[in-house]
Amino acid sequence: MFRSSSFYHYSHNHVATSFKSFFFFIPTTLALLTSLFILIYVYSTSIIFTHHHHQHHHKFQPILHLKSSSPNFTLPSPTSHLTTSSHKNDSEFIKSHTFQLGDHILGLGPQSQHGLSPDQSSLKERSTQKKKIALSFGSEKFEEKTNVFHDRDIFLEDYKEMHRSFKIYVYPHKKDDPFANVLLPVKTEPGGNYASESYFKKALMKSHFITNDPTEADLFFMPFSIASLRHDRRVGVGGIKDFVRDYVQNIIHKYPYWNRTDGADHFYVACHSIGRSAMDKAPDVKFNAIQVVCSSSYFLSGYIAHKDACLPQIWPRKENLPKLVSSNRRKLAFFAGAANSALRRNLVETWKNDSEIFVHHGRLKTPYADELLGSKFCLHVKGFEVNTARIGDSLYYGCVPVIIADHYDLPFADVLNWKSFSVVVTTLDIPLLKKILKSMVNSGEYLMLQRNVLKVRKHFQWHSPPLELDSFYMVMYELWLRRSSIPILLGDS
Repeated sequence: MFRSSSFYHYSHNHVATSFKSFFFFIPTTLALLTSLFILIYVYSTSIIFTHHHHQHHHKFQPILHLKSSSPNFTLPSPTSHLTTSSHKNDSEFIKSHTFQLGDHILGLGPQSQHGLSPDQSSLKERSTQKKKIALSFGSEKFEEKTNVFHDRDIFLEDYKEMHRSFKIYVYPHKKDDPFANVLLPVKTEPGGNYASESYFKKALMKSHFITNDPTEADLFFMPFSIASLRHDRRVGVGGIKDFVRDYVQNIIHKYPYWNRTDGADHFYVACHSIGRSAMDKAPDVKFNAIQVVCSSSYFLSGYIAHKDACLPQIWPRKENLPKLVSSNRRKLAFFAGAANSALRRNLVETWKNDSEIFVHHGRLKTPYADELLGSKFCLHVKGFEVNTARIGDSLYYGCVPVIIADHYDLPFADVLNWKSFSVVVTTLDIPLLKKILKSMVNSGEYLMLQRNVLKVRKHFQWHSPPLELDSFYMVMYELWLRRSSIPILLGDS
């Protein structure tokens, strides 16, 4: 009886264990089979994709080495985006497709050029190819940083169209107007720290952009001068806000043009920082009109990036550009200026005893130009405002500008690639300044930046009369970008 009972328990346990094993085995087997099918599917589809891309590469291979001899740019059609390399250089074309296709690109490695597909290549060859692609992508990044324009071909084509069709109407004022000194261009050569405002107005009034027919106008210019109002005893600093308010109200009631857009197609120009607060009693100007100002800080409520534009603050110089030799620049970095902000005081305190970064507050014992010519990097540090003339000074003397001014909407940033000719650091990086700059010198990046400084400095100069691509025409192009693309008839409300 004992044996029979034992046998019963043994059989019951054995059967139970068998059932458990059976039910465990079924899902495990199904999971393994499913995984096998997935692997087979992935393998087969990857071969199909690779074969397709291999044929696709050979179809367009000649385009990778095609360089356009024409400076003109043609917009691509939606169905021809793979064949529009005439307006891009080879590396940009390769780079865009490298990013899109990742590891499946065959157009860069030597294996692909000889017709070998990945499944025919050894593991070592594929590894080598990936390294070459990575290196190529890195070099393209570096090449992208060396281009001083965001897109040179598009800019030049658009620039030509600006010359051909851009028209500006200036609200008329007579020579016997009581405020002719404020509303008309200066007769003498502009000078001083805020000369950019006068240079622009003087050049504009003599340019082919001016139209006497308001129906042709893309933009309307309000020609009051903030710099002149500051020095006019009838107005002064305290009366500028009232003058601007009354002026705008006058043109609103006298002319129909403002009311069509609430001033969105109007602009004024100011270089002194008081120009921003001058609009406090004319909010429609501040929030609707285009403000072309030197104090272009988008941290402050009075300036709206993309609507407004930065006017470069440039000290006027009549002499020719100096000859520059980068090897004579023995100082790593240089700054001189009043300690009129916490940021500048921090800079001076941090680096005042350093042997490679020279910072000065107060008067210099040596000529300012010599210090700029003898330094690799020149520091532009925010004072009362984000803007100073130091960027223009640095570029003029071939010194790479280091911009330490948070929230500064830099001049011509819609066109120029500032990373290619300057160093922009945050205010928190002042203690790391030497490390940052020396790494650029050691890596060779400084030489690239300095070469590009020589390319762009012509855009940061005023001339009378203006020269192509100088500051006047670059500011005009910024205005051209901000014009309305929808024509508004004078009868429209």
